[in-house]
Amino acid sequence: MKVIGLVGRAGAGKDTVSEYLARKYPSVRMGQVVIEETRSRGLDLTDENVGGVAVDLRRVEGMDAIAKRCVSRIRAIDSPVVVVNGIRGGDEVRVFRNSFDEFFLVEVWAPDRVRYGRILRRSRPDDVHSYEDFQERDRREGSWGLDDAISMASYRISNDGSLSSLEAQAEELLGKIKPDS
Repeated sequence: MKVIGLVGRAGAGKDTVSEYLARKYPSVRMGQVVIEETRSRGLDLTDENVGGVAVDLRRVEGMDAIAKRCVSRIRAIDSPVVVVNGIRGGDEVRVFRNSFDEFFLVEVWAPDRVRYGRILRRSRPDDVHSYEDFQERDRREGSWGLDDAISMASYRISNDGSLSSLEAQAEELLGKIKPDS
């Protein structure tokens, strides 16, 4: 099994790349693990609560806690390729590299102003609502080792143009990793 890991800052377009790749291959969203844990604790899905649960999981179980919870989900999928979306730290990258022989880390990148605009437009319940909160989210995710994880990426998709450009880059990526071999 080949595993494509997507890493990048909030609003960069990881979900969009994942959705494109999901036309061909199944995916696991790391944030879903945190959302499920937030719900199991009886908390509303706000940025503060979801972020707090993510911090707590990492504090109690280690910086790789969420990745470890995803490994069994990925292994349970019968597919030659699985996409894992939402990597936030170098420790998570190491879990995936140690768990799967063929792990490909891809950074999805977009400028800050573009990311912030996307976050405001998508209006997910766990999203930020001000530029100050946006910056705080970047700092929080940075404290998890996001910059380390991004630096470990072997591929980069720049998401500062059109949707068709993004999809073309995702398709080019598939050609590079040869998922059907």
